[in-house]
Amino acid sequence: MAGGGSTTPEQGQLRAAFGGMTTRGRSFLAAGVAAAACAYLLGQAELLRVGLLLAALPLVCVLVLHRTRYRVAGSRTLTPARVPAAAESRVRLRVENVSRLPTGVLMLQDRVPYVLGPRPRFVLDRIEPGGSREVSYRVRSDLRGRYPLGPLQLRLTDPFGMCELTRSFTAFDTLTVVPRVEPLPPVRLAGEAAGYGDGGHRTLALAGEDDIIPRGYRHGDDLRRVHWRSTARHGELMVRREEQPQKARCTILLDTRAAAHDGSGPDSAFEWAVAGAASIALHLLERGFSVRLLTDTGSTVPGPEGGESADTAGLLLDSLAAVEHSAEESLAAAYGVLCDGAEGLLIAFFGELDEQQAALAGRIRRRSATAVAFVLDGDAWSRGPGGIRLSRGRPQTAERLRMLREAGWTALPVAPGAALADLWRAAGQPGTAPAGSVPGQSGAGASGRCEAGA
Repeated sequence: MAGGGSTTPEQGQLRAAFGGMTTRGRSFLAAGVAAAACAYLLGQAELLRVGLLLAALPLVCVLVLHRTRYRVAGSRTLTPARVPAAAESRVRLRVENVSRLPTGVLMLQDRVPYVLGPRPRFVLDRIEPGGSREVSYRVRSDLRGRYPLGPLQLRLTDPFGMCELTRSFTAFDTLTVVPRVEPLPPVRLAGEAAGYGDGGHRTLALAGEDDIIPRGYRHGDDLRRVHWRSTARHGELMVRREEQPQKARCTILLDTRAAAHDGSGPDSAFEWAVAGAASIALHLLERGFSVRLLTDTGSTVPGPEGGESADTAGLLLDSLAAVEHSAEESLAAAYGVLCDGAEGLLIAFFGELDEQQAALAGRIRRRSATAVAFVLDGDAWSRGPGGIRLSRGRPQTAERLRMLREAGWTALPVAPGAALADLWRAAGQPGTAPAGSVPGQSGAGASGRCEAGA
């Protein structure tokens, strides 16, 4: 049994086509109907023919435009698809006529988020059969994030301007705006081993000749490394694999707690911390470190083995582009991840720390040979123009720095306008090393154990 209220997709599309009739088309249709009615009442055959012509013209334009509106293809290309904040990306739009008839005038519009600028609009002349047109525009954003571009919209018109139809494509692209990366000077932190340098080789032969792990001979291997006993056993040349490069590890801890940061926008303390984490991550990757990103929620990017991938830098930047404030109130989740065995260099970007979180941060440091903390001075960041304090009751930054230094951190305060390169250079100076970071000295950071319970 057929339902009386059901409509087919073709009927819905035809109804939408008649809904796109312009003011001119409706005027022609109304004039034609009025002329036909007057001709019928007055008995004027010539006026009837004029009325039918006026009424038929917009109807024919709607039907023709309805049949040809799905024969236009559109595509979009971003160059590049990943840009730093405040940098521009070029978007190229390509429209191709895949029908056998030329198109009318097309108005092209691409949907973009408000932060990227106004919606671009272009008017294209008629496109010949099989032809194409390309237009381009630029987008930029001072705020990092992932922004969808699209869908692309085409407004089709007939040569007489009787009807306008809007076609919306389904495909869209994503523009990734990553934090701005600041070049950093080469600094050797206390207790740090270079990525492939000092301390970067692991000897596999620990208990004598029999414990050597041999491998097959490769072109270019030194013949002095041939292991004759394994060669005789396997029937092919085998060489000793005495040393194997081991990347130095680094964990970058980013405090994203909403309670630890005030304000938002490109000049906020949180954005400074995100940009700082991105800068140090890329700097250490270039030096051969295996870098992972850890947040207060306990999530890691790209993970313990992610440093072996060639796409680690892009993965880290993409993650930092989308990182937002978390609802966590404690650093306990990050503490639990680091207690599971994340030894190596530890770089932390802390927001405001109360006494309990500062003590927890001190215990976090115990699994790392070298730990550097950039502590955002919440009192300084909260001051408005003219030094007016916008909020009160904040913890004392100096006291938190003292607690972190006693726990073994190289703790540095971060004020508005601070240059990361200067702070990074200061972290490598001997005078900034905390007492607990020097072997042989006592301090809360001398212990290598992780205590149970945060």
